[in-house]
Amino acid sequence: MKDFWISSGHHLLDRSDGGGLRISDEFLKLYMARPEVLPPADACDAERKLYAAVLGNPRLPVQSADIEVIADADARENWKLLMAFRDHLLRHETLEAAFIDLAHHGFGSVPPLFVNQLVHVILRNVLDDTRDPQILRAAELFFRAQRVTLHDGALIVADEETIGGINGTPVTPLVSMLGIPATAAIDIINSDNADTYWARSDQFDMALDLTAGRGGLAALAKVMERWIAHLLGIEVKIAALTELRDTKLAWYAGLDAEATKLGDRLWKGEGVDEAMMERVIGIFRLDFCDQSVVVEKVRGEPVYLLLMMASDKTIRMKPQNLVTGLPVRHLESVG
Repeated sequence: MKDFWISSGHHLLDRSDGGGLRISDEFLKLYMARPEVLPPADACDAERKLYAAVLGNPRLPVQSADIEVIADADARENWKLLMAFRDHLLRHETLEAAFIDLAHHGFGSVPPLFVNQLVHVILRNVLDDTRDPQILRAAELFFRAQRVTLHDGALIVADEETIGGINGTPVTPLVSMLGIPATAAIDIINSDNADTYWARSDQFDMALDLTAGRGGLAALAKVMERWIAHLLGIEVKIAALTELRDTKLAWYAGLDAEATKLGDRLWKGEGVDEAMMERVIGIFRLDFCDQSVVVEKVRGEPVYLLLMMASDKTIRMKPQNLVTGLPVRHLESVG
C-alpha cells in the first residue's frame, strides 16, 4: 500500500471504533517541536522549565500562572495559543470531533496554521484508501492556499507557499525532520506523471488543472463527498458544473470567503459584475442520497457549492463550510 502525506503525522495516531483519529501523546509532541514554541537560546529559566515539563508529559495541565512568569511577551502569547488548542483537542475523543466543535463554535484565536494541520491529518484519514493521485492533489486545496494562473488557456493552481519560495520554514516539523527539499520543480499533474505524486506528496510541488469540464474539479468533488460522509455520516453526490444560469438557489454554500459573498448576492437577487464572475473557479451541484436528512423546506432541491479565487488570485478554501453550511436535520461526527 502506498503511503502519502507523512508530514501530517497520521502515523502517530490510532483510529477509534467509529473510524476517527484518537489523540496521542506522540501527536501532541509535534506541536512542541514547532519553531515558534522551541525556546530560543536566550529564553528565560521559566520558559525552559515549562517546555521540558510539557515535552515530557504533553497532557500536563498548564495554568495561566505557569505562563505569566515567562519573561518574553511573544513567548507568553505563543504558549497561551498552543495550550488552548491542545486543551481543546484533549476535550474530544477524536480529532474529527474537535474540528467539528471548532467549526460550529468558531475558530477564535486558533492559529490558521493549526486549523490547516488538523484538516490535513483528518483528510489523510478520510482518503486512506484512495489510489488516485489527482484526488489527493485536489484535496490539498482543503488545507493549503493555492495560487491561480492561466497557462495555455487552462486554469492552473499551484501551492502558494511552494511557488512563493517562502524562506524554507516547514509547515510541520516533520517536513524538516524528513529532509524534504525546501524547493522543487512544479509539474502539472497528469496521467503521465501522476504516479510520481506518491514519492513527492509532502513537497506540495504538483500543480492541478481546474479548468471547467476537466478532471481537476471532478476530483475535488470526490474529496468533498468523502469529507462530508466522514465528518457528518451523510452520503451525498457532488458534480462539477460548467455554468450556473437561471438556476433557483434553494440552498448554497460558499467554499471560501469570496464565494460566500457571491452566493449572498445571488441569493438576494443583487447584480454581480463581470469582474466578480471571472473569479469563479468552480460550481458544484450537491444532491443528498437520503432526502430524509434534509431540512423540510429544501427537501428534494439540490445544493450549489461555489468556489472562487480572491482578487490576489489565491484560493483559500474553508472546509468547515461543508460541515456547517449544509441543510441537514442532524449532524453526526465520527466517533
